[in-house]
Amino acid sequence: MAEVQEVASEAMTVLGKGRQIAPFSSRHPAFDLDEAYRVTAAVRKMREAAGERVLGRKIGFTNRTIWAQYGVYAPIWGYVYDSTVHDLAKIAGEFSLATLAEPRIEPEIVFGVAAAPDAGMDERELLGCIAWVAHGFEIVQSVFPDWRFPAPDTVAAFGLHGALLIGERHPVSDSNREEWLRTLSNFDIALHCNGEVVDRGHAANVLDGPLSALRHLVELLAHDTVNPAVAAGEIVTTGTLTQAMPVKSGERWTTALSGVTLDGIDIRFG
Repeated sequence: MAEVQEVASEAMTVLGKGRQIAPFSSRHPAFDLDEAYRVTAAVRKMREAAGERVLGRKIGFTNRTIWAQYGVYAPIWGYVYDSTVHDLAKIAGEFSLATLAEPRIEPEIVFGVAAAPDAGMDERELLGCIAWVAHGFEIVQSVFPDWRFPAPDTVAAFGLHGALLIGERHPVSDSNREEWLRTLSNFDIALHCNGEVVDRGHAANVLDGPLSALRHLVELLAHDTVNPAVAAGEIVTTGTLTQAMPVKSGERWTTALSGVTLDGIDIRFG
């Protein structure tokens, strides 16, 4: 337990600083995922004590096409906070990268949870727990140099979360639920930087679809003894639909989606 608090305290020293450190596992060889999620809980307490408020979760490494690149072969999750979640409309499509270490951009599907989902629910039942669907960008970061780490380190380092930028929120209702169920696992996306296509993705890249990614998170948390289950009112972002691309100040990033009732989004970085 002392090791968990030591790692949590070290993680907090680089939060919002744009600094990097050696992976925790390089100094704690037995550091594993169970301990890493205990760090997640400890960091949450520390951040809440500092005045931050948890708004929900991010799921990472749901896109199987990037597993080999990072040497991580299963999804992970982390918390998102009121200090890291922003509506694109409210920030006028601009965001500063100054506090982030080696930031990368990930186009994702974001859910607003209306009712607490239960383990064992199928995708139709999970959709019944969702109030709205949005397209957003998660800006991930690595506090470890050159994006080199084993999975437990990614969990302990805030789930690699830097910021979540959310586009228009589209309500889920009785009249459109079947359409969402049909399209959320079967749409295409193109990611552009300064007007040029840099990657393309498909909904099924994300554990066969964003609802499937949510189901994975719900089932994972059902076995977590230190972190609570997803609750009504939380935001959950479900993982990158494309490769996670390096991003820097001065760039403009946009997306175009087809096959789903979601518009592309647009952000310029400072």
